[in-house]
Amino acid sequence: MSLENIMNTYSRTDLIFESGHGSWLVTKDGKKILDFNSGIAVNALGHCHPHLVDSLQSQIKKLWHCSNLYRIESQELLASRLVASSFADSVFFCNSGAESVEAAIKVARKYSQTRNPNKKKYKIIVTTNAFHGRTLATISAGGQEKHLEGFYPAVGGFKRVEFGNISQIIENIDEETIGILIEPIQGEGGINQAEDTYLKDIREICNQRGLVLIFDEVQCGMGRSGKLFAHEKYDVVPDIMCLAKGLGGGFPIGACLATKKVSQYMTPGTHGSTFGGNPLAMTAANALLDIILSKGFLNKVNESSVKLIDGLQKIIIKYQSVFLKLKGQGLMLGIKCRVPNSLLVDRLVEKGLLTVVAGDNVVRLLPPLNISNEEIDIAISIIEHVAHSIEIENVRK
Repeated sequence: MSLENIMNTYSRTDLIFESGHGSWLVTKDGKKILDFNSGIAVNALGHCHPHLVDSLQSQIKKLWHCSNLYRIESQELLASRLVASSFADSVFFCNSGAESVEAAIKVARKYSQTRNPNKKKYKIIVTTNAFHGRTLATISAGGQEKHLEGFYPAVGGFKRVEFGNISQIIENIDEETIGILIEPIQGEGGINQAEDTYLKDIREICNQRGLVLIFDEVQCGMGRSGKLFAHEKYDVVPDIMCLAKGLGGGFPIGACLATKKVSQYMTPGTHGSTFGGNPLAMTAANALLDIILSKGFLNKVNESSVKLIDGLQKIIIKYQSVFLKLKGQGLMLGIKCRVPNSLLVDRLVEKGLLTVVAGDNVVRLLPPLNISNEEIDIAISIIEHVAHSIEIENVRK
């Protein structure tokens, strides 16, 4: 077998994983690798979690797909649980993060244009270093040249401001502005988190100007920050929230959550998804919520975060020629490097630790939320070993 029949849209590492259990992956040639990538924050409970496996095995024998033309009880259950655990009143289910952002954009436009039928209102303020998906609209919202190159013209309707700069938001609001779209913690952009009162100030601006606030929590949501949703850390709520990645524990799913105020205009025919909300995805997400919402689970995530951060900080201080600083919170962490981040990622996987690059020359650490203390110790040991070897190489040069 080879890659020749697969469209060349990824620079794939020459690794073939054959199986996975818990926080570990096993390659085709039998090498065990500790997974601190989690499918880019997707495998929230690691690989083959018994409860997810049992739940999906039971459902797969009964019903895979039946269409949203009919009621799906597991969909109604998942929606009720997400609503009960959040600010939202309703949920639209889809298959990915990009789709959830697309849905959020449509909800915001429908709300604004229905309430202002004689005004051309459609612009959404977005930020630098953002990532919202790979569709034409979401790469336009993200605005990164490396994603837009070859796909112009960009989809209109987005106005970009500097992440963290409140003054620029205020300056760029006009009569066509309908909302603000932002990641509370930027993932692909380099694990950049909102500081101080930034999100609260944005919420206040939206309240004053009648704008819709959209939080993209595709990567930072579902316990990754140490809270169920990252915006809870900032004591601020949006009008719309985008979820995906960790929500299905590895099964494809996306969700757009919204208040009744903004979602009431989404009537039959305004949006849809053939596969969104299918019984398998709903079963996976409900099984994941069984675990994440269980007593003490998020407390353990925060305990693991403290242990991991403490170990990483010591390494960063010790190897200042290799590392610059630690970024992020919970189990969504990034090490900003002095050496190329790709070098670190390659060396780490050689020693048995899987990580992933991000913008700003960052190495992302996204372990399963149920990572053990022993596995954290192993990861820290590998990172220190690699940092030591790189430092020695640099000295010899």
